[in-house]
Amino acid sequence: MRVLITGANGFVGKNLIAHLQERKDVEVLRFCREDNVASLDSLVSEVDFIFHLAGVNRPEHVEEFKVGNADLTQALCSAIQSSGRKVSVLYTSSIQAEFGNAYGDSKRKAEEALLNLSATSGNQVHLFRLPNVFGKWARPNYNSAVATFCHNVAHDLPVVINNADATISLVYIDDVVKKFISVMDGAEFAGPFLQVEPNYSITVGDLSSQIYAFKNSRESMITERVGTGLVRALYSTYLSYLPPESFTYQVPKHGDARGVFVEMLKTKDSGQFSYFTAHPGITRGGHYHHTKTEKFLVISGKACFRFRHIASGEFYELYTDGETPEIVETVPGWSHDITNVGETEMIVMLWANEIFDREFPDTYTMPVGTEA
Repeated sequence: MRVLITGANGFVGKNLIAHLQERKDVEVLRFCREDNVASLDSLVSEVDFIFHLAGVNRPEHVEEFKVGNADLTQALCSAIQSSGRKVSVLYTSSIQAEFGNAYGDSKRKAEEALLNLSATSGNQVHLFRLPNVFGKWARPNYNSAVATFCHNVAHDLPVVINNADATISLVYIDDVVKKFISVMDGAEFAGPFLQVEPNYSITVGDLSSQIYAFKNSRESMITERVGTGLVRALYSTYLSYLPPESFTYQVPKHGDARGVFVEMLKTKDSGQFSYFTAHPGITRGGHYHHTKTEKFLVISGKACFRFRHIASGEFYELYTDGETPEIVETVPGWSHDITNVGETEMIVMLWANEIFDREFPDTYTMPVGTEA
C-alpha cells in the first residue's frame, strides 16, 4: 500500500511515519510545507490512502489560515477529482472548527471541501476534530501547553500560567496514530466525523504540578504512578524533552566493610527497589519483621538464606545463586539473614513492600544462628 502524508514534517506526521515505517506493507510519500502545491496531482495518482495533516495554526498573518488550511485542502480535493481515483482521505481538523474564529473557520471550510468531494466523487473521507495533541516531538511554544511545560521543566526554565483553573482537553499521540492506522487498514467506523479515545481532561495547574512531580521524583526517588492512563502518557512525553546530558542521574550509595547498599526506586503504594552487595563470607540481615515483606533475587554469586521462627524457634536454610533466577521471600515472624558462600562478590536485587521509615522501620534484630 502507498500512502501520502501531507504535513509529513510536522509533529503528528513524524510520529505517524515512525509507526508506518515499522510495517513492510506500507510505502510513504510525503508532501511538506516547502513543496509546490502543483505536485499534489502526481502524488495523488500514486497512492491508495491520504493522511491530510498539513495545516496552519500559528501564522504571522491571519490570512495564512485560509491559504494553509482551506485553500490547500481544496487543492488536494481538486487533485483527487482530476485523478478519477477513489482514494480515501483522513483529515486532521480541530475542535476550533466549532467556534467562530479565523482558525476554526479555515478548518471548517477544509472539512466542507472534503465532504463535497465525498458527495460528488464517492471518495471516503474521515474527519477528526482533534483537541490538543501531546507527545514526543511536539514543538514547545507552538503545538501544545504540554510540550511547552515539559520542555521548560526539563530545561530548568520557568513555567508561566495565566489561569491555573482552566481545563484543557488532551489526546495522546500514540492513541492518535493507532486510530489513524486502523482507519487506513479499513476498520469499520461510522463517519465521516471520528474521534480519538481516550480523551483526557486536566486543569493547567494540575498539568504543571504533575510535570514538576516527574522532575522531583529523581530527588525523592518516589516515582509517580506512571503505568497507565494520562500520567503514563505525560511521563513518556516529559522524558522525551530531556537533553541527552540529563538522561542519567545518581542515587545514594551506602557502603561499609560488608559491601554496598543502593536504593533505586520508591513507589507511593507498592514499596521500593534496591540492591546490595556482599563480599565472600559476609552475612547480612539477622532481623525480623511483623508486617514488612521482601523479595530477594541473587543475580551474581552464591547465597545461603537462613530463617528462624521467632516464636517456635523452627529453623530453615536454603541455597541459591545467580545462575538460577529464584525469588526468596522473607516471611513476617521469621528472622532471616543471607550469607555470601561463594568466592566472588555477591549482588542481590531487593524489593520491599513499603518504603523504609526510619521512625517505624518494623525491623527488629534477632540473630538466626545455625540449626541446632
